[in-house]
Amino acid sequence: MHTTKHNIISLVFFIFFTWSGTSQEKIPIEVSEEIKPIKELYSQQLQHILEAEICSNPKWNSLVIKEKMSIGIVDLSEVEDVKYAGLNDDFMMYAASLPKIAILLTAMDAIENKELKDSEEVQKDLRLMISKSNNQASTRMIDRLGYEKIERVLRGPKNKLYDEEVGGGLWVGKRYASGGKRYPEPLKGLSHAATTRQVCSFYYQLVMGNLVSTERSRQMLEIMKNPALHHKFVNTLDKIAPNADLYRKSGSWKNYHSDSVLVWGPKRKYIIVALIEDSYGEQIIRDLVIPLEKVLKKSRTVISK
Repeated sequence: MHTTKHNIISLVFFIFFTWSGTSQEKIPIEVSEEIKPIKELYSQQLQHILEAEICSNPKWNSLVIKEKMSIGIVDLSEVEDVKYAGLNDDFMMYAASLPKIAILLTAMDAIENKELKDSEEVQKDLRLMISKSNNQASTRMIDRLGYEKIERVLRGPKNKLYDEEVGGGLWVGKRYASGGKRYPEPLKGLSHAATTRQVCSFYYQLVMGNLVSTERSRQMLEIMKNPALHHKFVNTLDKIAPNADLYRKSGSWKNYHSDSVLVWGPKRKYIIVALIEDSYGEQIIRDLVIPLEKVLKKSRTVISK
């Protein structure tokens, strides 16, 4: 009798903590049906609030008008009703090291299809490439995979992370080294490119377990978790969201600064991406986090009324 009573009490506590949101939902989320493309998640309400917030800052507004600032934002607070918005989000820009996420995806696809032998060296290079943005490790991975394989994966009909019809997207067409041939993307001739919409799509599909497979998506998330570099978005998130899990890749070269992060915590579930061409780009990206959180909060408040 005592054991039965104890089990009932334990069950009640389990249900309470699960429904109260104390229990953190695991990612990737296994979905039984085909997920929607990122463009079908567009929210006009979120878009209006994003535009008003960003354009209220004269410096940022100027950068947006000149197409030197691109932003993508995905609200994952309700995974059955994901919302997306962006500014200049189909405008492809040089993105430095951010497109290394495309190398990670291609490596997982190649391992899954037995085109690349998984090994301790490969896993070490993938972690160095993402967490520390190590150029030598990235170049070794490019040499193992080849540009044609990377392009095939990015253009693949399942994920469509590079598509001329929507402004291009993710692209890796040069080793992260001084030597070697270029394999530029066809629209603008960029070597390392991205659009914020396609980067948002990468993270969204990762959350939904849609990159290669649920298990490979899980492996990619583990590699992207807990970044070793604490600048840009992460510098601010370390202060305001110390309990959230961060999955991240950034890049910088000269005046080009980019960052992308999936924030997954008990009070925060979202993706933010920024590409900026400006000498103060690193600081601007740090400063964007709180306004973008304000946008998300305001959007949810408006919708819930």
